[in-house]
Amino acid sequence: MTTEAMTGPSARLPSSPAGRDFNWHRSLVAGGVAGCCAKTTIAPLDRVKILLQAQNHHYKHLGVISTLCAVPKKEGYLGFYKGNGAMMIRIFPYGAIQFTAFDQYKEMIKKKLGISGHIRKLMAGSMAGITAVICTYPLDMVRARLAFQVKGDHKYNGIIHAFSTIYTKEGGMQGFYRGLMPTIVGMTPYAGVSFFTFDTLKGVGLAQAPTLLGKPCLDNPDVLVLKTHVNLMCGGIAGATAQTISYPLDVTRRRMQLGAILPDSEKCLTMVQTLKYVYGNHGIRRGLYRGLSLNYIRCIPSQAVAFTTYEFMKQFLHLN
Repeated sequence: MTTEAMTGPSARLPSSPAGRDFNWHRSLVAGGVAGCCAKTTIAPLDRVKILLQAQNHHYKHLGVISTLCAVPKKEGYLGFYKGNGAMMIRIFPYGAIQFTAFDQYKEMIKKKLGISGHIRKLMAGSMAGITAVICTYPLDMVRARLAFQVKGDHKYNGIIHAFSTIYTKEGGMQGFYRGLMPTIVGMTPYAGVSFFTFDTLKGVGLAQAPTLLGKPCLDNPDVLVLKTHVNLMCGGIAGATAQTISYPLDVTRRRMQLGAILPDSEKCLTMVQTLKYVYGNHGIRRGLYRGLSLNYIRCIPSQAVAFTTYEFMKQFLHLN
């Protein structure tokens, strides 16, 4: 996930209807805090990813490591956190909505459609991801614009100025949803595969080796949760798998989001046009998958922080 994909609920005893209703609100807080902690940890890598994906002219000739070295020289170490304020405003509701929606969609799919097992996880994960994206997309748009700016070459002075400029000059609310379609198309396999992979690994691990891989929850000894290093491993595998599948669509989304400030914006008006343009001009490795190695590097620390924080918040808020 993109953390942006949270883990499902731990194996637990059934709760009362009143308890489940109260847990719904606390789940929002737990997911939001976990998302913020994870994103702040990997903010420098996110900034570099955006610069490389959209071929920023200040860094387009550099690779991942070279860009990581060049950013602090050109913009100072705070340059790694450019756009992170907008990201925090976005990621809290994103993480909260995604986790809570996943839980609710799983129940709904089972009760309304009679579907269970792995298909239910895939469907619920995809639907939760899409719901969170639609609700928070304008904030992601603003964050991408701010992160793409380089010191001395600013178009936006801050979050509020970026919102007002995009609204005024790019067609009102429609301007905030540029690139939404490839985001939704990319989120469908990404969130689905992330939830499916992590939940499957988690379920198999706790079922087959509960003593080795699990530990009793602090606030409810009847509940088993994964040990921290196992969370890291499962989350890393889930994130890497999902990212590989959906990355070309993530590149397409970023270029469409940044379209108005890129010199070739007229060639990237639709998802298909953008995919053809990136593939035709930059190929697969240097175009559609440019910056993927950075995403793999992001995967492990992001998921480690997300799952560790989420498990702590669940115990702290007595969600188990």
